[in-house]
Amino acid sequence: MKSIILTVTLFVTLSSTLFATSTYGNRHKGYFVSKSHLHYIFNRVKRTTNVSQKALAKTFAYYEEYRYKKHLSPDYIAIADYTKPATQKRLYVINLHTGKVNRHLVAHGKNSGSRWGRVWHSSNKIGSNMTPYGFFKVGTKEGVTFKKHYRYLSIEGLEWKNRNAKKRDILLHTAAYVNWNGRSYGCFAIRPEDRWSVFSKLKRALLYSYTGR
Repeated sequence: MKSIILTVTLFVTLSSTLFATSTYGNRHKGYFVSKSHLHYIFNRVKRTTNVSQKALAKTFAYYEEYRYKKHLSPDYIAIADYTKPATQKRLYVINLHTGKVNRHLVAHGKNSGSRWGRVWHSSNKIGSNMTPYGFFKVGTKEGVTFKKHYRYLSIEGLEWKNRNAKKRDILLHTAAYVNWNGRSYGCFAIRPEDRWSVFSKLKRALLYSYTGR
């Protein structure tokens, strides 16, 4: 009897917590969360996902310091964890209100690693055809590339070391080759079927490209 009561109590507590978190997200979307709530979300994501803890800590620290100065999205951040192989869904899109994480496939640069592997070599140099590293801000206006008609959002480098992202034509774009672990020229390429899910969340969002550096 005691075990039944304990189980019911735990279920009610968990349901209440999930409902409260979901309600918080619905009420506060479009507004920056408090520092205490940001720390709560950090710990929740750390506990419930396999994203690199080093990448997670650096992303939340950067976001907390620069979210107002850089005019970042109050709702989402993203981590491309390139220490994981291309066969895994290694783009983590994090809801800053609820802690919900959506994961997607994301390609790496052709000179950064093997087709099915992880990123071993990264660079922010023009012409390297490697995956860039560091913190980026995703643009707001969706476009279509001229040659291959990829749907895309622009990418802005937020650090001195990746300031030439625009000169490199680094984009967050769709590409069918992601479905069979193809590689980009350094862009953050996702599956066409993930476009709406990713683009609708990441406009103005902080994106951290983590390559182990």
